[in-house]
Amino acid sequence: MDTFFGIDLGTSHCAMAKTGERGLPEILPLTQAVTANGIGEQTLLPSAIYIPAEGEFPDGGPSLPWKKGAQKWFAGIFARDRGALQPDRLIVSAKSWLCHPHADRRGPILPWGSAVVSEKWSPLEVSHQLLVHLLESVKSTLPSADLDPAHVVITVPASFDEAARGLTLEAAKLASLGEVTLLEEPQAAFYAWLESHGLEWRKQVSDGDLILVCDVGGGTADFSLISVTSQAGELLLERVAVGEHLLLGGDNMDLALAHAISEKIASSGTPLDEWQFLSLVQAVRAGKESLLSNPNLAEVSLAIPSRSRKLLAGTVSTTLTQAEVHEIVVEGFFPVVSPNDMPVTRRPGGLRESGLPYAADAAISKHLARFLTRAQANRNLSPTGTSGILVPNAVLFNGGIFNAVPLKKRVLEVLSLWSGKPARELAGAQPDHAVAIGAAVYARLRHTGKGLRIKSGTARSYYIGMESSGMAVPGRHPVTKALCIAPQGMEEGTQHDITGQEFFLYTGEVSEFRFFHSDMRASDQAGEVLPDASVLEESAKLEAAIPPPSGHAPGEEIPVRIESRVSELGNLEIFFVHPPSDEKWKLEFNVRMQ
Repeated sequence: MDTFFGIDLGTSHCAMAKTGERGLPEILPLTQAVTANGIGEQTLLPSAIYIPAEGEFPDGGPSLPWKKGAQKWFAGIFARDRGALQPDRLIVSAKSWLCHPHADRRGPILPWGSAVVSEKWSPLEVSHQLLVHLLESVKSTLPSADLDPAHVVITVPASFDEAARGLTLEAAKLASLGEVTLLEEPQAAFYAWLESHGLEWRKQVSDGDLILVCDVGGGTADFSLISVTSQAGELLLERVAVGEHLLLGGDNMDLALAHAISEKIASSGTPLDEWQFLSLVQAVRAGKESLLSNPNLAEVSLAIPSRSRKLLAGTVSTTLTQAEVHEIVVEGFFPVVSPNDMPVTRRPGGLRESGLPYAADAAISKHLARFLTRAQANRNLSPTGTSGILVPNAVLFNGGIFNAVPLKKRVLEVLSLWSGKPARELAGAQPDHAVAIGAAVYARLRHTGKGLRIKSGTARSYYIGMESSGMAVPGRHPVTKALCIAPQGMEEGTQHDITGQEFFLYTGEVSEFRFFHSDMRASDQAGEVLPDASVLEESAKLEAAIPPPSGHAPGEEIPVRIESRVSELGNLEIFFVHPPSDEKWKLEFNVRMQ
């Protein structure tokens, strides 16, 4: 019997699930170092890598079953906890770096800003090694497990761009996983919710519902809208909107709390240095989780070590209170705002230090208002709010921060205010494990064809740039036009033949092909030409040398027609067809946003 696997390669935690063709999916235990001398199994692997100093562990440190000899690095719980004491040797938030367009994602840049690590890692290598750790753990606990790439699904944020998705696939190949399938994290969470309810899910939703999947993890905030419609008495699901990429999540909350506590400590005459501040960030993370999960807890103690040899004497002690968490996390990140209150999109300064491009506005509720406003403008769906804004009437929460009841209540409060009607929570969510479970369920669905599938397709419209054929004018460059080759919502396995138009293709030498996208042009159709590509966002540039067909010389332009297809693996394939010779050339890149 086939086994299907789902991998949540998360910003703050990783998880892995499996399921068979029958039966319920299960979360797999992940072997990892939990102390300096102990190995254990947990259902979550913190996405943290610790690089020890030479001689830091004379006995080699904790040894994993699949590793022999001294460990050069550690991943998981021990890495996270040890890194709280030596933060400049800790790699966290690598997934955020993986999708940072201005970072050298293949270069050794992590731990970011560290001056003590001699051999740094690239974001791609971190993703690769976390996957290797997950796979080795599974093999050690399930020796007979066959991780057929066709049966493995890895999740990514719905807002990941083509480059970040491509790097995720590359990391999978480096880990010997091969051609796996990618799935949006919000959709994976919804598949997990459907699976956990069986046929009973229909009692919680009905025709006409608009469901918000609100997924806020350690490093990103992801919004997706799923509409519920009825056809021949059956309920159908369609993902109708995906939010912009937001580097805004639990990491930001931890930083905000750390700054507040650091200022409190400094006011008492004990300012923290940069090293201690990094350690404080790790400490407030645990304190925040304790306070949000237990509203009856008034405060928690925090201990920030120093570099002094006398560790206890150099330790700074303070507290994090319930009131501070409410003011900074609940009111700061989820304020009650009007539906027209949009987020600040850029900071006022003209120069910014290098680092992750965190969202300029920390108010997640404002970003949610922007997402719903843009979704209404793009899809022209029926507004349900008192101010004309598109407002969902049900919410599925995902991400570790939504283990905190106060945060879920605040989101529902804001949506109810905007719509003038109570918004309800879809009961039975599993914020920590849903993404991995849903990925395994989707892997099974793809293979067997059994189960309810969320209609989705590409989350954006895609275009290829082409030079205009106007006359040359001194001092002016030709305008780049844009040909729509994949309209928003184009599903895998479908194809568009752009007929009635002829294009000319340069052959015999390396040429540059530019690709663009838009998440706000749902009405554009395949074959539609935009007069100026500057209204779009550039996705990728590909260089390719198209060989001339028989009878044509290099450097010659030949007439072609264009076909586009989204493959089963989520690759956008563009074919240039030369009708006289019937020769065909292909370009492709990954656009999977299932």
